[in-house]
Amino acid sequence: MKRVILCPNPYRDKGLTVAKRAAEILEGAGLSTVFCLPFKPEGGEGQYGVPCRPLHQELRLSDLIVAFGGDGTILHLARTASMRGIPVLGVNLGSLGFMSDLEVGELELLKNLATGRYRTEKRMMLDVAVLREGRTVYAGGALNDAVITKGAMARVVRLQVTAGEDRLGVFSGDGVVVATPTGSTGYSLSAGGPIVEPTAQNFVISPICAHTVFSKSFVLSAAGTVSVAPAELNRKQVYLSVDGGKAFALRQGDKVRICRSRYETALLRLTDKSIYEILRTKMTGGIGHEN
Repeated sequence: MKRVILCPNPYRDKGLTVAKRAAEILEGAGLSTVFCLPFKPEGGEGQYGVPCRPLHQELRLSDLIVAFGGDGTILHLARTASMRGIPVLGVNLGSLGFMSDLEVGELELLKNLATGRYRTEKRMMLDVAVLREGRTVYAGGALNDAVITKGAMARVVRLQVTAGEDRLGVFSGDGVVVATPTGSTGYSLSAGGPIVEPTAQNFVISPICAHTVFSKSFVLSAAGTVSVAPAELNRKQVYLSVDGGKAFALRQGDKVRICRSRYETALLRLTDKSIYEILRTKMTGGIGHEN
């Protein structure tokens, strides 16, 4: 480990205060650092008093991304980092931060990067595509989930879900979440889905506010393909959102195809916290999630 990208969400890390402190610690341990913002903030990048470089250029030269923010900041960076094979270390500045390893009070542990005292966890990702009349009209990647849901004015949507050649059924309700194990503690959990060990290799399919008593979650092998399509005669608005991103409007006849990606997100760990310890600590006040 020689060169580290510091990637703070400027709306979480006001003035980049935490990231600047991290830079002092890392450089004091003999590592070089560079600042890259995950997106362009209002007012531009020159307001923070440090030079900010384009992320896509620095990825070729660096060994690690340290993300400062909530889980949403890690999700924003996950696909880019995974395609380059670069691990991500999260510093939590949100209220939960299931994917982040460090809290602000643990920044001194960054010194361990210089001596190799860390480990990495590989997390499964999804490839998500929308097929329309035999053509791919949308393609994206997810670390957390793909959510197919109703529009704001629709009361109920009917979605046909298949796994490989097997028809799981038609789910009536607000929609369906297809999550990775990492995403099982996000929207899927809020929808009543199970918690799955994050390094497992599974699809977690959970109906959202199902309108039938027997609509339950499914945990399936990630070896196959999951397909979700608006059921016949469904004239209501249906949308796809991948990792909480911009919604993509689906048409009648569209099919959302979801499979395991060949890319994986590597999350770097400096602590020995288990997912169960994190759950006990961060969900004591009630079940929920925040990216």
